[in-house]
Amino acid sequence: MKIRQNVRHWAAKQALTMPVVGGIVNDRLVGMHTDIFLDRTDESEREARREHLNDFFDATMDTYVAALDAGYPEADAREITHIQANFDFYNHGWTEMMEFPVEELGEHYDRYEDFFETHGISIEDPLGNFRPADGIADAPSTPEKLDEPEHPYAEGGFADDVYVEGPDGEVRVGGSEEPTDLDPTEVLGIDADEDGDESTAD
Repeated sequence: MKIRQNVRHWAAKQALTMPVVGGIVNDRLVGMHTDIFLDRTDESEREARREHLNDFFDATMDTYVAALDAGYPEADAREITHIQANFDFYNHGWTEMMEFPVEELGEHYDRYEDFFETHGISIEDPLGNFRPADGIADAPSTPEKLDEPEHPYAEGGFADDVYVEGPDGEVRVGGSEEPTDLDPTEVLGIDADEDGDESTAD
């Protein structure tokens, strides 16, 4: 599929594994992804899906770190979590939120089959072993949308590899090199004081 990659993605990668700051970044990324995808659906359906998406994206942060630990590049690790989300959207009939067409579900699964099998992830069970012990919030489905799926935000033709759009607008296969002189707290506008109280800046 096609994703973007810029300095903020690299900063988030580094920050997610940092003490204190990691929790802040996790929460901000969850909220950001929930808002982005809710903006793609009808306003009347957004609040009914919000808690589910918050729980789901929170679980995929663990997937992302596990993929990095398994040696996947940043772009691939992030793509894995987006594929999980699209599996979930498909299962709920939320086709308007999907990033690639429904007919490419199997191709995207096959590319990361080893990782998905290792962690019990499937199209039917997008979180697999990353599903929290207490589960995630339910949300109403719209299965009727699968009969004639409409996905205005889906981009087909990118199922054979991870395609990365860089800051210059160019699309390349694979990702860029990780910056070596990056301060993730500065890039992301995050501060944690000595007492552990957290503050974030946009």
